[in-house]
Amino acid sequence: MDTQRLIMFVVFSFSVLMLWDAWQKEQHPQPAQTPPATVASSQGGLPGPNASVPALSQSAAPEAVQQLSKGERVKVHTDTLYVEIDTVGGDIRRLELTRHHDDADKSKNFVLFSDQKPNTYIAQSGLIGNILPTHKTHFTAQGSEFSMTAGAQDLKVKLSAPAAAGVKVDKIFTFHRDSYVVDVEYQIRNGGESAISPHAYYQLVRDDSASKGDSMFVSTYAGPAIYTEQQKFQKVSFSDIEKGKTSYQKQSNDGWVAMLQHYFLSAWLPRNGMAREFYTKSMGGKLYAAGVILPVGSIAPGASGVISVPLYAGPQEQENLSKLAPGLDLTVDYGWLTIIAAPLFWVLSKIQNMVNNWGVAIILLTVLIKLAFYPLAAKSYRSMAHMRVLGPKLQKLKEHYGDDRQRLHQAMMDLYKTEKVNPLGGCLPVLVQIPVFIALYWVLLASVEMRQAPFALWIQDLSAADPYYVLPIIMGITMIIQTKLNPTPPDPIQAKVMMVMPFAFSIFFFFFPAGLVLYWVVNNVLSIAQQWQITRSMEQVQTAKGHGKR
Repeated sequence: MDTQRLIMFVVFSFSVLMLWDAWQKEQHPQPAQTPPATVASSQGGLPGPNASVPALSQSAAPEAVQQLSKGERVKVHTDTLYVEIDTVGGDIRRLELTRHHDDADKSKNFVLFSDQKPNTYIAQSGLIGNILPTHKTHFTAQGSEFSMTAGAQDLKVKLSAPAAAGVKVDKIFTFHRDSYVVDVEYQIRNGGESAISPHAYYQLVRDDSASKGDSMFVSTYAGPAIYTEQQKFQKVSFSDIEKGKTSYQKQSNDGWVAMLQHYFLSAWLPRNGMAREFYTKSMGGKLYAAGVILPVGSIAPGASGVISVPLYAGPQEQENLSKLAPGLDLTVDYGWLTIIAAPLFWVLSKIQNMVNNWGVAIILLTVLIKLAFYPLAAKSYRSMAHMRVLGPKLQKLKEHYGDDRQRLHQAMMDLYKTEKVNPLGGCLPVLVQIPVFIALYWVLLASVEMRQAPFALWIQDLSAADPYYVLPIIMGITMIIQTKLNPTPPDPIQAKVMMVMPFAFSIFFFFFPAGLVLYWVVNNVLSIAQQWQITRSMEQVQTAKGHGKR
């Protein structure tokens, strides 16, 4: 019995400690060692030349945020986005998601891109070639503000670069209704006397600040990621970029480059089949770039060339991401229990589609999980009920053998053998629930669908802690009831520890997402009902046997 209780305590404690360790890493990250001098060659924003992309020029990383040139702002309004494009380079310097609210002030839109200190996060692109426009070129726009009209499916915004040596370049942004995808296209008209073979680069630039709005116990990844069919999904941390320890596949005919943070991402998504080169670089001042270079092809005199790459900038909605590009749904990180978490979210989302409430969906998912493990749990609860019935006999053995631990242990084993009881059988429900518990924890934290999702009454955000601690208190009460239903440990000290556990874990759960606590409360209530019924039945059987012997 002591061993059973010890295992239950250690396993449950280990799961909480894992989450606590994740929080500690998030709150106290190891600072990146940024050298005082900027690593770059001289002027632009691209890596040096290589065999696969011969047209690359020797150029430096883009300037740090304090050196970003600013021109006029072109403002764009769609049904999903508010965007500000700077005429310097045609950079997307600000991007707000109109269907998602700010973490602190829900009356404001969530801001994904911004060039305002201290957080910098922008999308840049340009062409490689001595006469071609880069992210430093001053473009001209046909207007200062554009809005998607009612009934329109697309909105185009064109910027034009100054002609050079007869080459004219237009940069065209195409926004789509009900979409977070923006097509960024270059139209190149060669009016010169010789052919040109330009390359285009598309990059995301941001500082190394952690994403805001994380839970107290969550450590989410913020930084670049690169995907190719050969190497699959590869995170490229800011610290690895700083140290030059990157190992991603640099050249490929498929794949995409992204910048991730909690709940949201941006990604350049070139179509597969085109040769490309991925790159990451430190630009000093805790600023980093991740991008991709693509060939436009040879453009003869009098001819034109076009290249277009979609930019996704929005929430990590798994169903939509999987449709945009292979592997893009992998940006939703469920950790090492993805094999459990992914199916859990799939079932949860299907239930939500029917009930239209994530809290109700969590309750129904809990019921389904309980039904799935019902036979296993019932067997374990019978073992615990049997142990409860044996409580008086175990107490007599303890009184008989006193401090002789060896003889007491042997007598207890003989009693278990005679009664055909497995003292560890009651641990099984806890052992089974721990992986599900951790997997659902990551589902609730990593799924943007849960962000600011209301349940009922005071629970208006299932991904945040219960503001009034009602659910954690209820959970503590259910744990106390479960403790009362379980057999009392023979060791008085251990019995006291088991009585303290509900209070200790309730305090931990004060900081857990309300959705997770809701799951645990419902699970405990169902477990209490099942355990009470089984315990009562076995006690009635034992009582009947006792009367029969008389």
